[in-house]
Amino acid sequence: MQIRTPVTEITVAAPRERILLALLLLREGQLVPVQQVIMALWDTNPPPTARAQVHSCVSRLRQVLRRAGLPEDLVVTEPAGYRIKVGPEDLDAALFATRVERARAAATDGDLAGGRDELRAALALWRGRPLTDVDSDVVRAAAAHLEEQWTAAMALCLDLELQLDLGEEVLAEVADLVERYPHHEQFRAHLMTALARTGRRADALAVFRRGRALLAEELGIEPGAELVELHRRILNGDADLLLPQAPRPLGRRAARCLPRDVADFSGRAELVRRLVGALRAERPEVIAIDGMAGTGKTTLAVRVAHAAAERYPDGQLYLDLRGHSDRAPLDPGEALGALLRQLGVPAERVPPGLDDRSVLWRTELADRQVLVLLDNALDTAQVLPMLPGTAHTGVVITSRRRLGGLDGAQTVSLDVLPLDDAVELLRRTVGERAYADPACTAEVAELCGRLPLAVRLAGARLQHRPSWTVADLAARLRIANRRLPELAVDGRTVAAAFTLSFQHLAVPLQRLFSVLGLHPAGDFEPAAAAALAGLPVAEAEALLEDLVDVHLVEAPAAGRYRLHDLLRDYAAQLSHDDPDAVARLLDHYLYSVTAATRFMELSDARSLLRLDSPPATALEFDTPVDARRWLERELPNVVSVARLAAEVGRHRHTCMLTRAISPFLFGFGFGEHQLDLYERAIAAAVALPDAELEAESRNYLAAVYFRMGRLTDALATLQTVIRIAEREGLPRLVGTALTNLAMLHSRLGQYPEAIASAEAAAQVQLDSVPPSLQFKLESTIGLVHTQAGNYAQALAANRRGLEVARRIGSLRTVAIMIGELGLVHLHMGHLTVATALLRRALALKRDSVNQYGAAETLSKLGTAYRLRGRLTDAITCQRAARDQMERVADVSGQCLTANDLALTLRAAGRDDEAAWLNKEAYAKASRIGDRYEQARALAGLGRMEEAVALFTSLGAQDLSALTR
Repeated sequence: MQIRTPVTEITVAAPRERILLALLLLREGQLVPVQQVIMALWDTNPPPTARAQVHSCVSRLRQVLRRAGLPEDLVVTEPAGYRIKVGPEDLDAALFATRVERARAAATDGDLAGGRDELRAALALWRGRPLTDVDSDVVRAAAAHLEEQWTAAMALCLDLELQLDLGEEVLAEVADLVERYPHHEQFRAHLMTALARTGRRADALAVFRRGRALLAEELGIEPGAELVELHRRILNGDADLLLPQAPRPLGRRAARCLPRDVADFSGRAELVRRLVGALRAERPEVIAIDGMAGTGKTTLAVRVAHAAAERYPDGQLYLDLRGHSDRAPLDPGEALGALLRQLGVPAERVPPGLDDRSVLWRTELADRQVLVLLDNALDTAQVLPMLPGTAHTGVVITSRRRLGGLDGAQTVSLDVLPLDDAVELLRRTVGERAYADPACTAEVAELCGRLPLAVRLAGARLQHRPSWTVADLAARLRIANRRLPELAVDGRTVAAAFTLSFQHLAVPLQRLFSVLGLHPAGDFEPAAAAALAGLPVAEAEALLEDLVDVHLVEAPAAGRYRLHDLLRDYAAQLSHDDPDAVARLLDHYLYSVTAATRFMELSDARSLLRLDSPPATALEFDTPVDARRWLERELPNVVSVARLAAEVGRHRHTCMLTRAISPFLFGFGFGEHQLDLYERAIAAAVALPDAELEAESRNYLAAVYFRMGRLTDALATLQTVIRIAEREGLPRLVGTALTNLAMLHSRLGQYPEAIASAEAAAQVQLDSVPPSLQFKLESTIGLVHTQAGNYAQALAANRRGLEVARRIGSLRTVAIMIGELGLVHLHMGHLTVATALLRRALALKRDSVNQYGAAETLSKLGTAYRLRGRLTDAITCQRAARDQMERVADVSGQCLTANDLALTLRAAGRDDEAAWLNKEAYAKASRIGDRYEQARALAGLGRMEEAVALFTSLGAQDLSALTR
């Protein structure tokens, strides 16, 4: 291999650098993946250090290029591999192809001499067989087409020279070609013609006899029809043969083998236009369409092929390669034999070997404009021998596997239909019934996963059931375990299509795919799949990528995977309710959630839940931000997995998963999830039975009611918790429930009862008071005294609470107490101190992912700004606080932020807006029984006597708090 520049010529001597350079040049500036380089260098046995050695090889190649006077950055490193920056003018192979195309154009226009000159110039670029000094099967396979292009060009050149009456000039050359290519019948025909025209009929006949004997002895076949006809004409002394004229080709009947184009094709209009345009181009591209079973790959390919058929007058071929079929995939040699027969090549001319068949196939295509549709390909290796060597043959390939090894192909990964297109397909299939019920028609399309095969089968089901309405079918499809059985007509089923994909998987892939059916709907990360399969995470991720390549798993984003709904149903049928896999999945989420919510807990949840060492797949988090992002992304999965635990009778997991996710749900206001979860957790605890878990779950259910403003329900639930805990001798839970009861009484404006509950909690006999309980006691006492206007007692309690928080070492607890201290100083008029404390608390609460607390503190910071005359800053803070409190869905907090913002807007002269907010706060506070905020709203509305009377009845000491 040589590199030539205007100033020097260098031979690339090192074997690996030759292989690498050859591979890069064969791709002509396109990316070569690292894995393909490794395969080229080491074939099937790469060393463990292969990637590092490839990097060293690239460095050495760059040094060779520098010695040749070329820039080192000619070889570009990209994340997925390497490419070389070359243009068509830099490669002799590209120059050769350009000159051959010019020659064809000239000959077509009747300029035989000009065509011959272009071909001779093209052939002069060759210096022997290509890349013979490159020892790599991968490179040799990739370069095979080059020699086929040379033989096709040489054959065309000899055709033109014989037409130009240059038989005597080419005689020696064509005789040599027959010696080098004894099976090439065109060269043998050229030699016979040249000998006959120079008066050597006997020699021409001898050339035929030697060729026939050779073919019979080595290949077991007879010469082709064209060579036999030429032999007959020479034998008979055909005078026309001796004249310099273009050979009269035997009449070809153009093959028309495409399957029927369906009349009710729907959707994908833009894609069809793009692909048809690519096939109608002067140099048509190879088009590779991949997608999961049932996406309509074949239907699309047939539609595109019919639309572009007029561009290919010499025939349109079709072959089912049976890549995913109930029959064995076609061997490439078998496939080539079938394609050659479609072209009209007699069976006796088709050689037995794959390489010879491939050469004959490309030779037959060399002067034809043919469209080839290769349907249902198994993989790249199956179709590579069938790719033509010339640029005027159109090729469309379909496969359930991504065909990444097709260099230069235009790849299309087919997804399910958009909803509108799926509905239109159903309408075209069903007719009037679909138009009569558009809502149910859309639902059926969605229940079919918008998969074209499923939609067609659903439509056929309705066609076969004239008495059914679309609503009837929708009702049947809503039952998940009946969906696949319903999507079956005349032996054609969605499940069967999936089975054809599944049965071709290696056993590890089959195992992983099956257990993925146990994961709830939605996308998931590799660690969850690893837990299901009992695999290391890296191994599971590699297998998932393999499943993505065969379209049994989707990858909606980097590191995220999901199954189509129907594929998940199919996988669930295969999994046979594997209890061990479910247990591993539940443990994975339980331990990962506990690790994520530790930044939001008041105590060590792992100890409280008595968790052992985490499984290998469980995640750990370094920062609250990382934990929050993971929880936000995984919340649907966590909620679904907790429900799954309840459905399969894993009662302890149901309770513990619900408890583990609680801090996040409370902090971010996902109340709509919580009622269902805690009701399931309570039922699970009763079923165990486990009184402690029941009381714990009911305690959290009371907190959900509290956050939703259902204070009466919260009160009754806490009283139940206290009864259970006292009966079962659970003093920690008695103390916790009494503390929560104190906070509830405070919210109801029942300050004496609140203080009594807090004092009762402090008197509960415990061997040792957990710091978390002590913290809750002090913070609750401080809150009650703050609302009652007992600021000195509040200050003392909050300072004690801060000491406990610092002993706990939790960012969350410290933030809460600094915020409460700031609130007390605000009420006491210490505005500078209050502002500083509230700002510090706000920063800490945001860092500790306490969204409710951050909203409350932000609102009170706005109050401090208002009292200091900074109205613009106050409005900004309180509007943001109000929006955030709406998001966390705390009704009492919504009343607080509305009243705070109303006071600031009124100070800014915006009375109408302020009155609207006070009315909203009054309505919500009255509904939930929050008399403190109810009184503040009345004061804002100018109903001061009612406000004072209500405030006084609460036992509140500081009437100025009404308007602060």
